[in-house]
Amino acid sequence: MNDVPRVNLGLAAKLDLCDPQLAHRFDDSFVRALPADPVQHDVPRPVRNACYSRVKPTPVAAPELLAWADAVGDLLGIARPDSATGPVADVLGGNHLLPGMQPYAARYGGHQFGNWAGQLGDGRAMTLVEVIGPDGRRRELQLKGAGRTPYSRRADGRAVLRSSVREFLCSEAMHYLGVPTTRALSLVATGEAVERDMFYDGNAQDEPGAVVCRVAPSFVRFGNFEILAANEELEELKRLADYVIRTHYPELGEPSPEVYARWFEEICRRTAVMVADWMRVGFVHGVMNTDNMSILGLTIDYGPYGWLEGYDLGWTPNTTDATGRRYCYGRQPEIAQWNLLRLAGALSPLIPDRADLEAGIDSFGRVYGECSQRIMGDKLGLLEFAAGDDALVEDLVAALHGAETDMTLFFRGLADVPVAAADDAVLMAPLCAAFYDESDGGHLLGWLRHYVERVRRDGQDPATRRARMNRINPKYVPRNYLAQLAIDALAEGDASVLKRLLAVLEHPYDEQPQHEDLAARRPEWARHKAGCSALSCSS
Repeated sequence: MNDVPRVNLGLAAKLDLCDPQLAHRFDDSFVRALPADPVQHDVPRPVRNACYSRVKPTPVAAPELLAWADAVGDLLGIARPDSATGPVADVLGGNHLLPGMQPYAARYGGHQFGNWAGQLGDGRAMTLVEVIGPDGRRRELQLKGAGRTPYSRRADGRAVLRSSVREFLCSEAMHYLGVPTTRALSLVATGEAVERDMFYDGNAQDEPGAVVCRVAPSFVRFGNFEILAANEELEELKRLADYVIRTHYPELGEPSPEVYARWFEEICRRTAVMVADWMRVGFVHGVMNTDNMSILGLTIDYGPYGWLEGYDLGWTPNTTDATGRRYCYGRQPEIAQWNLLRLAGALSPLIPDRADLEAGIDSFGRVYGECSQRIMGDKLGLLEFAAGDDALVEDLVAALHGAETDMTLFFRGLADVPVAAADDAVLMAPLCAAFYDESDGGHLLGWLRHYVERVRRDGQDPATRRARMNRINPKYVPRNYLAQLAIDALAEGDASVLKRLLAVLEHPYDEQPQHEDLAARRPEWARHKAGCSALSCSS
């Protein structure tokens, strides 16, 4: 794989990652501002009175760049490397540290599937450095799959190719869909095998290993505060809160009880906006534990996620969640609010007035409701959400459950429905591709007649309505089976499938007729194929 797949044709960045001049833009504010674990051994252990542990990546056999996101490189001011192997691959694969890099693994806890899990932490992720980009903004470079840390417990700290491709792919796809998210700079093959039991059924196999370089202003999550509160490390709790506010929420002012309250409310607001966007595009996170919730309101930790294909509020991609369906598509708003309540508990030593915490939680519900209503109105192409439109939406949800209907194709096709037509077959024609059994369309006819009557009342020009709807209803999403095709090809040394998919997903709302096949609904062969229908937390 000599060619590093191009992800973006943006402006060339200025400096090679290993250029000594770039070190002038390296920073370590998190390390400088917060207490470190005094023990410097990568031995799994309980850590106390610290926000992070210093670590070093574990070298790998043969690091090779498989993919590079030019747009993320531009944000950082880092050039695409000339070669798939060499110094840059060595750094991003974990074989070499540059001057100024002080890698660390963050300490955090979390509620997993509703239960307090105690200390968790970065078990296979480590932040290399903060980079000040050409825009003056600070972003962390974090390697995922770079080896053991004090938080690895019984694991090896590695990641496999399949999970790494999925994280790289979805991070970038979500950005172009307009969903708040962490980003990904690079995907590196390690040249080593990693043993994994994909479905925890006793069938462990060797899989190719990989490392993703994730990028975000911060990877601090709810769990960073939960572990400090749970262990009554209140001085460390305050220091972490003050650091996050001063570094990432400076517009709120200098930390104080009043500012802490406003900060929590803003976290609630951002979380509401993020989850509303998940619901808009049909994304299911799959493992919404509190340790997987960003303090900045970003989608974080792409593990056993999935995309709705057949519309189903109860669908979860995570095999671990298959029985309880705690993290299914339809429960995501509820779980986000539950997680915010756990964060509220952790921050209560800083926000003693319960009313301030309740105001933040209330703001989540209010903002989510406002966003959802606006989004649904836009998805349906309505000029504004009016009295009676709630019933139209409720009836649609019920109708979509009446037969297996692809969510992405349905809403995209809805823009092409000729609302002036009277013939049922003509009305239904643009939606036929959304039905897994094309004879199933009849169950939506009653709703469709009400819908076109509602749209006619707005009196919009059809072309204007179509353009508005196509700006919010994507045509291309990183469907589970498409990701698996890219993974399978990469495992055989073919990067072209990933390269093409990434390029198309940069423009998810455009027609791109030459790539029409990438907008197709899930093929039948993928219905029960591992990686296409269900996934586990194994990676």
